[in-house]
Amino acid sequence: MDDMTPNVWEEAYASGLSTGIQTVGGASNGAGIEWTPDMLPDGITARVHWTPDASGSKNADKAYSGGGATSGSGYDVTLELGEAVTGMTGLNIYGVVSQVNSEGLNNDGDQEQTTVGATYAVGGFTVGYQWSESDLGASSNEQQYDNEGYGITFAINDDLSVGYNHYESKQTSTTNVTAEASSVQIAYSMGGASIRLMDASADNMDYNTGAAYDRDNTIISVALAF
Repeated sequence: MDDMTPNVWEEAYASGLSTGIQTVGGASNGAGIEWTPDMLPDGITARVHWTPDASGSKNADKAYSGGGATSGSGYDVTLELGEAVTGMTGLNIYGVVSQVNSEGLNNDGDQEQTTVGATYAVGGFTVGYQWSESDLGASSNEQQYDNEGYGITFAINDDLSVGYNHYESKQTSTTNVTAEASSVQIAYSMGGASIRLMDASADNMDYNTGAAYDRDNTIISVALAF
């Protein structure tokens, strides 16, 4: 369960701005068991993931996850429909539902997440859109999130790609605030060298409307493989 909107480097909110935006993580943040059935028709991929501790903070062998845990067991169910089902070359549709048992662990109810989206690739272009909803299971200072994200990338050639990615998240609580982040990205590779550039901006980070929570930054990454 993840943000699947197209990008050539990272999602818009993963640009070093510490945006504090609520995204879809589901129960698969914690170590668990995943089953992918192999009897489905061509073009359909399903996965079922279950974890005893979705918080993921104590998932090592013999580690203890009780006591102060903020979440309990949980599951994700994902479904992907490829072009063999959609009937259109390059079109993929996906959806996920997730539930984490957190009632009594600092929450009044279970955490629930849902997301649906689609990507379409034609020529050097890939476009995609994703919607998601998160309910953290709290009744006081209720926190629910409606999220929308989209991206478009273009492969100029085998080595050079450019892209744009945008994400919006509306928080419903004692105050309703929409946080958003956008970024333009360039990625270039040649042999064992790769250069990536991201110019990003974020508004209302951490769902705060103060002027200090609107920020811009530019990141350059150079990596060499020997």
